[in-house]
Amino acid sequence: MKKLLLTTIAGVGLMASAAHADDKITACLITKTDTNPFFVKMKEGANAKAEELGMELKSFAGKVDGDHETQVAAIETCIADGAKGILLTASDTSSIVPAVQQARDAGLVVIALDTPLSPIDAADATFATDNFLAGELIGQWAAASLGDEAANAKIAMLDLGVSQPTVGVLRDQGFLSGFGIELGDPNKWGDEEDPRIVGNDVTAGNEEGGRKAMENLLAKDPMINVVYTINEPAAAGAYEALKSIGRENDVLIVSVDGGCPGVQNVKDGVIGATSQQYPLQMAALGVEAIKKWADEGVKPEPTPGKDFFDTGVALVTDKPVDGVDSIDTTEGTNLCWG
Repeated sequence: MKKLLLTTIAGVGLMASAAHADDKITACLITKTDTNPFFVKMKEGANAKAEELGMELKSFAGKVDGDHETQVAAIETCIADGAKGILLTASDTSSIVPAVQQARDAGLVVIALDTPLSPIDAADATFATDNFLAGELIGQWAAASLGDEAANAKIAMLDLGVSQPTVGVLRDQGFLSGFGIELGDPNKWGDEEDPRIVGNDVTAGNEEGGRKAMENLLAKDPMINVVYTINEPAAAGAYEALKSIGRENDVLIVSVDGGCPGVQNVKDGVIGATSQQYPLQMAALGVEAIKKWADEGVKPEPTPGKDFFDTGVALVTDKPVDGVDSIDTTEGTNLCWG
């Protein structure tokens, strides 16, 4: 009996040692959806970096853009599973804050990717495109492309969602500022008084939403000639709505993302210009930051002069204008994703 007991204890000890040897730092990635090419590329970057660093990555996503409840449930799962950190692209940047605080209180580092929380310091760090600059670049390009006719523009604003997540507000307000339109409250969209703005509608960041939003705004003014879109799927939908009434060739569409389909749409003339961002880099840097937190207890620092870590942006167009730096679709294709 004594020999059996010792053997059993030794076996348990060996199992415990093996389990300890197999322990990995766990990180979570929580995106808005798992279908948008932007988030697909983000997941690819996070997976590759986690594998390189010997970490375990667990991925979660909302069913649709705006699915706040699923993201909250994912945060709770990550806490229960003993994750060291969470990478989060929040659908509702304000309502998610209590769940994020719960994770931080449990010792996890929470890094917002692409979409800053509201307030931004609700997360430990933010790795993102400068979304205001991304909007500003396409606004400057659109105004310069129109020249004197910018004063007579009729602008449709195709935004993301009624909850006004920060990424949508920043891009919208950046575009208007770049175009030369006076902003109302810069922390929200839709309160500007410039008569050139026909109106705002929401797209959920997808093609069908872009088509419907464009149809709604064309019903208000069929002579719209400038269309701002939150992202390239929404831009593709807007183009289809314009094409259905024979106006696809006389309306300027601008967007943000820089995915490969979007860059191709710039090349094909569907989109005039887009601001390209780099989701793979965001996610890879985020995974590295979680490992550094787990190993050293050190949190990432923002880019000097900013309240987030800037992962870069470039304007992509084949119709460059003076005074606005840009790259062409050949270079944009070499850097694109999706």
